[in-house]
Amino acid sequence: VVTRDDVEESLKAVFQFVKDKEQLLQDLRCKIEETKKKISEKQHERDYWSEYKNVGSEVHAEKISSLEKDIAEVKYELERTEEHYREALKVVREENQKQFDRHMKLLSEAALKKAVGYLDKSCRREIEENAWLKEEVKIYRKEEMDLIASVQLLEEENTNLVAKLIDIKLQHLRV
Repeated sequence: VVTRDDVEESLKAVFQFVKDKEQLLQDLRCKIEETKKKISEKQHERDYWSEYKNVGSEVHAEKISSLEKDIAEVKYELERTEEHYREALKVVREENQKQFDRHMKLLSEAALKKAVGYLDKSCRREIEENAWLKEEVKIYRKEEMDLIASVQLLEEENTNLVAKLIDIKLQHLRV
């Protein structure tokens, strides 16, 4: 038997889980911002050394190319990290939604069972008869669709036979 306290505790746990995941996402965004700042700093440093290189310094040319490679690597890693976190967030959100839906379904089923438990015998019998009638209606609807399809085929066949009969009568009249 699921009590209201159990439901509330379960919902609190689910909401806490979602809140924790959102905090994790916020932390990841902060890390991404820090990485972007690092990239910006490296970009400024690269610009400085590029200007120095253009002035004619060949000694520092290797350092400039190394820094450019570092910037490219950092950008690449940032893109990979962003994509990874995006995918991870998507998966977590989907799983959270599935768990929430499953939990709500279980809660509604438990509430329904509990509500049915409080009903008297005549109400329970009416519910069972209603379920049985729904099944019967499904069966009769299927049979109706089958009969409609059969009637349509017979009508088409009759139309073809009447057309053939008229054609034969026309041929006999011509003869």
